[in-house]
Amino acid sequence: MPGVMPRDVGAGADARCRCRSVSIVALGTEREASASGSAGQAGLVRSYLRGSGLVAELGSPAPSRLRARILGGVPLEVHECPRWDIFDSDWYTSRSLIGGADIIVIKYSVNDKTLFQEIKDSYVPMIKKALNHCSIPVIISAIGARKNLPCTCPLCTSDRGSCVTTSEGLQLAKEFGATYLELHTLNDFYIQKYFGGVLEYFMIQSLNQKSSEKMKKRKKTQKCHRVQPPQLEQPEKLPILKGEASHYDSDMHNLLFCCQCADVAFYSEDFSKVMEAHKVILCSVSQVFMLLFNVKSPADVHDSSIVRTAQSLFAVDTGARLLVPRGAAEPSPPARVIVKDSVFCSCLLDILHFIYSGACQWERLEEDIKKKLKDSEKTEHVLEKVKCILKTPGKLNNLRDGSSHQIKQLYNTSLRLFFNTPVLADVIFTIQGATVPAHRAVLVARCEVMAAMFNGNYLEANSILVPVYGVSKDTFLSFLEYLYTDSCCPASILQAMSLLICAEMYQVMRLQHICELYIITQLQSMPSRELATTSLSIVSLLKKAKFHNSDCLSTWLLHFIATNYLIFSQKPEFQDLSVEERNFVEMHRWPSNMYLKQLAEYRNYIHSQKCHCAVM
Repeated sequence: MPGVMPRDVGAGADARCRCRSVSIVALGTEREASASGSAGQAGLVRSYLRGSGLVAELGSPAPSRLRARILGGVPLEVHECPRWDIFDSDWYTSRSLIGGADIIVIKYSVNDKTLFQEIKDSYVPMIKKALNHCSIPVIISAIGARKNLPCTCPLCTSDRGSCVTTSEGLQLAKEFGATYLELHTLNDFYIQKYFGGVLEYFMIQSLNQKSSEKMKKRKKTQKCHRVQPPQLEQPEKLPILKGEASHYDSDMHNLLFCCQCADVAFYSEDFSKVMEAHKVILCSVSQVFMLLFNVKSPADVHDSSIVRTAQSLFAVDTGARLLVPRGAAEPSPPARVIVKDSVFCSCLLDILHFIYSGACQWERLEEDIKKKLKDSEKTEHVLEKVKCILKTPGKLNNLRDGSSHQIKQLYNTSLRLFFNTPVLADVIFTIQGATVPAHRAVLVARCEVMAAMFNGNYLEANSILVPVYGVSKDTFLSFLEYLYTDSCCPASILQAMSLLICAEMYQVMRLQHICELYIITQLQSMPSRELATTSLSIVSLLKKAKFHNSDCLSTWLLHFIATNYLIFSQKPEFQDLSVEERNFVEMHRWPSNMYLKQLAEYRNYIHSQKCHCAVM
């Protein structure tokens, strides 16, 4: 047959033209199941192909397959399955056939209601599953003239199931998302004009879509074959510095146990010693103690209950010296305070523990007093006295109703009142010709170096005036402010570095970490333009950090220089790096030497391409 292509040639053409071919799967038959006598009649798709002017060649390599050339040589292959037996085989075969189709044609006779119902209930779900949500055109063709039109009377149901109505066909097409056609007869008009027009539209649409996908793939392939610009890798992550938790409350609590630098001693009414404490700590949380130690006069306190509490609870032994004379060669002996209330005196140790631990464990204080007294009235009496002692007008009137955070804030901020003031001061630092008063109790509690200095065999242990060398007055004041308040706010990177050096000198590690974090935060927030023009020497900061054993900061600064290599390598200070430091920076620099080399090669390539285009 001249119109038939050899099978191997057709297969090769399909392989070469896969992106420019059309595959149609035709399912079902145009005839009724009882009309077996008309088996020789050509099917819908065959009739269209034989009569269409678009078809150049037509061949049948197998009874169920047709091959043709359409639209100037585009391969067309039709798989016909009139008995739906494709779904009786294994699932892989049917899925491959349906999934590889570009157009699906479903045919049924309008006079075969049984087969239509089987298609709707059994085969359509299987086709949907094989398509797997792919958008493929589907044509549902209802063929034939209805022999027994169903009665429209709602009471008549005898002949309603004899044929497939138009509404049933439309409903199936709607559920499938398909195009619905009714072909009353298989003549030239219905096959070529009606069915053929729709089929040709979908064939052209499929070819256009494949052509567009092929063009996108070709552009992507061409883009991959071009010389690509080098990829700039991300800079190394800078080391993370973790802050150290505050131990302010524990420092003060430990001060009560060690009893260093105690300047007040509490006695019972029978003059037996109960506990030693520190005036500055007591006065920082209570106006009662301020009255007791002459920090305030009764005229300065507007709450009469505070004055009454001070007078009813305590009495100062007039034989003891209360104020520290500045010119004395030795510290004054502790002031003797008599506790008049015996019940309160029995709980004094627990109350002092509560005050020194930050006044933030009220429930625990209640528990301890209840266990000790075992009397609800006495317990309530003592707790009311404690509330009155710790009352601060305008801030916290009901201790039990206040949160622990509020009480702690009150405790910290109150101690600030005694920072850099001569009130209750028992040591004076001389620095750069100026004097700075302080309190040994706070210094000993917060700084181990000063604890050793004031309690060991050192000259400072018995001296009121203590000289300070190696730091400026402002830096030392910032250092003392941290000891008193557990907070610091450096004004600049250089001030933070000076404070870091002072913290290292006195071995206050948490303050050293705070300064490190401040320096790092400020440098990270500095824009590149400011970093390039600043007079701040990062290399000088690095040298100081190393000299003062700030390993975390020195490591971070090395990484920071390496990450901003293009900026720092142009500065004169870069030459001050040691050989070891420069090797580290070169190894971790960003961008790397390899990237800069690849970038130069790419620029040369782009320049050569532009020159070539200009000449052409």
